[in-house]
Amino acid sequence: MLTIAYDGTDYCGWQIQKNGLSIEEVLTKAVRKVTGEEIPVWGASRTDAGVHALGNVVTFDTESTVPTEVFARALNTHLPDDIRVRSSREVPDSFNPRYDGLKTYEYYVLNTPDEIPTERRTHWYVTYKLDLDQMRKAASLFVGEHDFASFCCPRTNARGTVREVTAFDIRKEGDLITFHVEGTGFLYNMVRIMVGTLIRVGRGFYGPEQVKEIMEAKDRRKAGATAPPQGLFLIGIDYPALA
Repeated sequence: MLTIAYDGTDYCGWQIQKNGLSIEEVLTKAVRKVTGEEIPVWGASRTDAGVHALGNVVTFDTESTVPTEVFARALNTHLPDDIRVRSSREVPDSFNPRYDGLKTYEYYVLNTPDEIPTERRTHWYVTYKLDLDQMRKAASLFVGEHDFASFCCPRTNARGTVREVTAFDIRKEGDLITFHVEGTGFLYNMVRIMVGTLIRVGRGFYGPEQVKEIMEAKDRRKAGATAPPQGLFLIGIDYPALA
């Protein structure tokens, strides 16, 4: 099992695509160079194009004799500077990184009229005044097990749209607003659509109570716009069974 971090700006997302370079493709090639084997890698989260990670989780099966703890260092010698393996460890053959994990995402908004060029790859600039109290009331309505059909891309191929959000906090330090979300699973674009909807609440277009109405509608057209990808980070995934 690898824990990996990456700047997703210059990639078409996690999953291998025909029209661009993906994180999965680059990592697969590095694994091949280290092991000498043609083996697939399995990611816990298929992050979108432009989305970043500090703690995505990847697994692969290998017959290599390279010591488990050495894999991280060995792979990093074959990876570009914007992808890094932070740690490597052995896990049971039955372990599947996509299940039984608690995922933590954070989305970063800079609420300032002046854009800072050095932050453009990792933040969404929102220049309007935002009511954080209203946004926090609305965010609390996402917590629990709900049908999130209104908050996912219509072309998602997931089996069902019911998911559980275990925590949703909004913090502000200076101009930085951090949306901190935890859950057992997320739909395609779900976090970004929730953030986009909360920004609409903050601007006064929706009241907090309307978030519940949007959820009950199970209609993507009722929710706010999808927040841009650059502000989203997969912070980490916790697997209690591996503790």
